[in-house]
Amino acid sequence: MPERSIIVRHAVTVLAGQLAVMAFGVTDTVVAGRHSDEALAALSIGSAVFISVYVSLMGVLQALLPIWAEQRGAAHSTALGASLRQSLYLWLAASLIGMYALLSPDAILRWTRVPPDLREVVLDYLHILAFALPPSLLFRIYSTMNQSLGHPQLVTWLQVASLALKVPLSIWFTFGGAGLAAQGAAGCAWATLVVNYSLMFCGIVMLRTQRMYEPLALWKALEKPDFAQLGRFLRLGVPAGLSILVEVTSFTLMALFIARQGTLAAATHQILANMAAVLYMVPLSLAIATSARVSYWRGAANETAARAVAMQGFGMAATMGLVLGLVLILTRHQVVAFYSTNTAVIALTASLLIWVAAYHMADAIQTLCIFVLRSYRITFLPLVVYALMLWGVGLAGGYLLAYEGIAGFGPIPSPAPFWACSAAVLAVTALIFTGLLVRALRRCAAPATRSAT
Repeated sequence: MPERSIIVRHAVTVLAGQLAVMAFGVTDTVVAGRHSDEALAALSIGSAVFISVYVSLMGVLQALLPIWAEQRGAAHSTALGASLRQSLYLWLAASLIGMYALLSPDAILRWTRVPPDLREVVLDYLHILAFALPPSLLFRIYSTMNQSLGHPQLVTWLQVASLALKVPLSIWFTFGGAGLAAQGAAGCAWATLVVNYSLMFCGIVMLRTQRMYEPLALWKALEKPDFAQLGRFLRLGVPAGLSILVEVTSFTLMALFIARQGTLAAATHQILANMAAVLYMVPLSLAIATSARVSYWRGAANETAARAVAMQGFGMAATMGLVLGLVLILTRHQVVAFYSTNTAVIALTASLLIWVAAYHMADAIQTLCIFVLRSYRITFLPLVVYALMLWGVGLAGGYLLAYEGIAGFGPIPSPAPFWACSAAVLAVTALIFTGLLVRALRRCAAPATRSAT
């Protein structure tokens, strides 16, 4: 099968699952928005904190994809199984760190001046999600392993099926009924907890019953920690996780800073952020599929095939980013009406979706690049670029424009300065990452070229 077809099939399968998971967030946003503007604002703040913690730790585990895909390419099945067992130590550490952060968010809520009337609701929301984090991270390991094997379909089926559980539970817990009192925003968190444990147990059953996992010899006694292997995990995973932390916390801090502007601004930002996250699933799926194939061919010692796959993935990500950005601009009024019935929220959100479209076009390119760079073990420099651009320029620039003014412009107390600055710096980031990827591909192609001549 041609590589492009393999990437597309893999990406579409991953995308279906990712969209199902993103539908969790869309469901919660819509349900909370229909419940009350206050519930939507609390969800915006609470989900921003949770996503910062979860996605950063998830990034550490997702970064194991190139390692396992290379082992598959080299036909080292039992080594892949042993490596997966070692990753359980990483999962345990990540779970403990994440739970502590979610159970103790008071300092960041005070620092960002979240209104006191929202703070208590946000704390309840995060305390529930703290106990939903470990099963979610364990399922992420299962998902990453399947992606490395080139068989993401089982994960997708589970994720799509879980949506049928999430939607009614979120509605029920949020609005109450059948003897259950209305929980508001906390109801969305309770629904997530139930779904995450259900996914974890289903993943374990799949590992025990599906014959495709037998060559991995997974079900052996857990070995003692292999610190050499764990060190390799951390050298790849920690910079990757920190890069995602920088990217996501730029969103988190944006949400918390915008919360100062009141319920209208916070609700608007929640919808904008949710739309950006949904669109992100397309380049993310392409990036996962491309990275898996690049690493597979590198494990098989075929750098020429790896380079060709990387370039094909880049072209597809850039094209889809442009297309989806234009579609969002043309349909922005219809899209916003789905999220809210509040005319003020609809008007402000529709006017700002153009910035989300610009953000996504750059996001598609940089996402593909950073995943493929991990296949070439390039993780530290992207982390530095993220920190300087997203924190140092994008977030700081948006804050200054919104609240203090820069060079005679502003202050503009609106979500607009934050989104405009973020879109601009992400475009620059995409250019830098493209240069890094081209350099990596040329460097790895050079030995093969010299040997051929």
